[in-house]
This record gives sequence, structure tokens and C-alpha cells, in this order.
Amino acid sequence: MITRFIRYSTFALCVWMTLVCLVLIPVWSWLWMPSLAFAVLSVIGVRDMMQTNHAILRNYPVLGHVRFLFEMIRPEIRQYLLESDHDEEPFSREARNIVYQRAKNVEDKRPFGTKISVYGGGYQWLTHSIRPKKIENTDFRVTIGGPDCRHPYAASIYNISAMSFGALSANAILALNKGAKAGGFAHDTGEGGISRYHKEGGGDLIYEIGTGYFGCRTPDGRFDPEKFRETAALDQVKMIEIKLSQGAKPGRGGILPAAKITPEIAEARGVPMGVDCHSPDGHSAFSTPIELMEFIARLRDLSDGKPVGFKLCIGHRREFMCMVKAMLKTGITPDFIVIDGKEGGTGAAPLEFANHMGMPLVDGLTFAHNALRGAGLRNQIKIGASGKLIHAFDIAKALALGADWANSARGFMFAIGCIQAQSCHTNHCPTGVATQDKTRQRALVVPDKAQRVANFHRNTLKALGDMTGAAGLTHPSGFLPWHLMMRENEREMVTGEDVYPYMPEGFLLREDDERFGYLKRWRRASADSFEPFDEGV
Repeated sequence: MITRFIRYSTFALCVWMTLVCLVLIPVWSWLWMPSLAFAVLSVIGVRDMMQTNHAILRNYPVLGHVRFLFEMIRPEIRQYLLESDHDEEPFSREARNIVYQRAKNVEDKRPFGTKISVYGGGYQWLTHSIRPKKIENTDFRVTIGGPDCRHPYAASIYNISAMSFGALSANAILALNKGAKAGGFAHDTGEGGISRYHKEGGGDLIYEIGTGYFGCRTPDGRFDPEKFRETAALDQVKMIEIKLSQGAKPGRGGILPAAKITPEIAEARGVPMGVDCHSPDGHSAFSTPIELMEFIARLRDLSDGKPVGFKLCIGHRREFMCMVKAMLKTGITPDFIVIDGKEGGTGAAPLEFANHMGMPLVDGLTFAHNALRGAGLRNQIKIGASGKLIHAFDIAKALALGADWANSARGFMFAIGCIQAQSCHTNHCPTGVATQDKTRQRALVVPDKAQRVANFHRNTLKALGDMTGAAGLTHPSGFLPWHLMMRENEREMVTGEDVYPYMPEGFLLREDDERFGYLKRWRRASADSFEPFDEGV
């Protein structure tokens, strides 16, 4: 109630001052001027609460215009930030700006060339061809489903990454899913289960199963095969994803306090009201690499052959090789693997985990891609990538380094109005994206934001198509490491092939390539246990 008063206080003050001035005009006639000014502001406040384009104005009538005043001078602010020592802030502002433009179908071209230095270390670019191609159809697809899959899924190469209902609001989930349906791409549920809002939206779903087995759990929190079978049978569910770890807090579960559990959250997760909801740090359904493969086969059977895979942030590289050896030993392979970079975001990560645990996407993606190549399994398993993949260049780079498709959480959150207020954990999100407060959720108007989600996806893939054609390719899957260039310092540049080469097919089986320490870890890995039998990760 107090926060609601604060949000509407400026508007209420304008209305109150209008009435006071009107009452006192007979005494002091000069008050007609401030009376008129406050009346205009009051009318603006009413309009703010009724309009559907700006969530900030719906939640902060009158006061919200201050933010848009600062946006008017954003170019100067952005240039200052780009020239400063900040790192995250320029990226966030640039990324949000691009997403907002594409989501609103606003022209995203700008004059006077690049605004960043091309001569400092870290600058990256794609090579282009003197014979560019014209790509008309940018609805790029990848078919996901291995030899044991009976219902392969033709997925877009750009989809919504995992964000749970409960972390996001009902309106946010509904807008994302309706946008996914309109644009023909997939929406990962996150580990919070499939809510009524996912179902209402009607879009394709990737059903994520975490350590809490939400939506398919027994009363004591273990995996329930019959509940899973029922959920996986939904037509909307196109793929099943086992979450082993997530980028921002790998190796950590979580807890949703009883006070934050609403009836709708309890329904989606299959948990009781009035009790803290735990996500354990690890899975109880399996404990060894072979058991993980057997669990994958079990889920594939229970889902009538839908694609089943897993998501992880690479930690101990040996453990990933344990999984690869288990695939070879059992003959069971996942249909896909999603590599989550540690730079991915979450609303509830301890600072030390967010900054210093887990492997960044580029390194994790390259390692997983080459480990599968070395075992001769890469052609059977598709790889997805997630972790701050917002621009078309981000997607092209991920594809060049081994991914088959990309996921984004941050980009689509920007599309539905997120301004990175960093109040996700407080339930006070100013735009209604990450809150269970019904009055705050009201600011997020679903039809408007759903269309922006579809616009952002379409315009980003169009930009990717333009970059693909400029490189002389006909499909983004044609990007390879040598299309990527990187400047290491002011004098030297290298290709992606120099830094992130594709290792030879089958080299781990032949044990004939000692580069980058792959063989050393391969020899220590075991299909029977994740536990090391000697030192090293």
C-alpha cells in the first residue's frame, strides 16, 4: 500500500493542488495560473494511467515523464558512458536501445558510423563478401531430434530462453508466449512449470525440468513419471529440457518463501500453499553419467518420443566428458544440449556466483562442440546457446563457434518493457515484468507487448539475414570460425579459427590430438561416475 501511494503521489499531489488553487482563487486571483498548470498535469496523469504504450507511465503517472526527458538526451549520455571506464552500462544501454527500436518497428539505422573504437583490443567483426547474397526468407529453422526421437521439432534459430512464472509476472509470461505464437518460435518455461498463462498464450513450449521437478513432482519433491507424462502430452510442449545448471548461479538451487507463493504459482509448480518451495542444488533422479542418459531415455519414452535434452553451464570440463563417455557406452544420446553462459542473467543470484562461478558462453560452447566432435557425436546432437545473445551479430558469432540455434532472455525481456531497474527480487518491478503485484502487472499491456515480442524476433532475424547475405552465405548455419575476426590489440588481429578452432572429428576416440588439454580430461573421465579418480577438472 505504501509503495502504491509513492507511485501515484505525484499525480495525487497535482490533483490536490488543482483543487486547493480553485478554492483559493476568489481570495488570490493570481492562483488561476498554477491552477491551470496543475490541472494540465492532472489530465496528463489520467491519460498516463489509461494509455497502453508505456508501462512506466501506467505505474508512475506524471512522474514517469522524467525518465523520458532523460531519454531525449540519451545520445550524449551514451557517448559519455562509452568513453568512460564502465563495462556493463554501455552494453546494457546499447542493447536496450536496439531491442526497443526493433520491438517498436522503429528505424534502427544511425548516422556517422560506429560509435565505438575499432582499434582497441576486443573489437570483433564478421568478414563480408564482394558477392553478397539477397535473402528474402529470414524464417531460419533448425530441426531438433536425434535417431531415437519420433517427433522432431523445426525450431526457429532464435527463441525465448528460460524464465519461470513466479520470477516473471503473469502478464509477462502471457505476452512472451503470445508473441512466440505470433512469430512462430519457442518459449522455454524455465523450471517453474507450465502455468495457465503459458497455456493461454498457445505458443510452442520447451518444458524445462529442474531439480525441484515442478509440474512433475511427488509430494516429497521427487520425480513423478505419471505427472510428467500428462504434462509432456500437451500439444504445446515441443521439447523437454533437463536443467543441470544455469549460468548466473551454477551449482546452486533456490528457495521461494511461502509468503511469495500465490495460488497460481502453487498450481504451476505442484507445490502446497503456506510452505517454502525448495529447488535443491542437484538432481535426485540420477547421480551418475549413465543414470543421466537413462533418465533422458525415460523422459523420451514417457513423452512419446519428443526431443529431450539438457541445459548446463560448463563447470568441470571432465564432468561433461563423463556425460559424453556415457553416451558412447549406453548408446543413448540427448537430442540437444543447451550451453548456458555464466554471463546470463537472473533475478536471484548471489553476487559472487554471478561474477565468479561458471564458464562464459564462448568458452563453454567451444568446449562442448569440440568434445562432441571428438567423440564422433556432434552430428547426432544439436547445440543451443544462451547468454546475452541480443544482437544479430551475437547470434552469428554463436553459430560460427558451434551452436545450431540461440536463446535469449534479456532481449525478450527488453521487448516487453524491462528497463533493468534491478528490482526483480523486491517485487517492485516498475514495468510489471518481474513482480507478482497485480497493480504493478497492470502496467504491462499484453496485446501491445506480445506484438513487440514478435516484432523484435522478426526484425532481429531480418538483421541476421542481412549479415548472412553480406557474408556471401545463404543461411546463418554457414557461419564458421574463419568468418569471425578479432582485434587483440592495436596492431594485431586474429581469426576465430585461430582462437576457437574446430577440433578434428573423432580425435578423442583416436587420442591423436593433444591440443587445449582435451585428451588429458578425456582420459580422466568415466561414464560410471562424476567423481574424479585423480586430480584435475
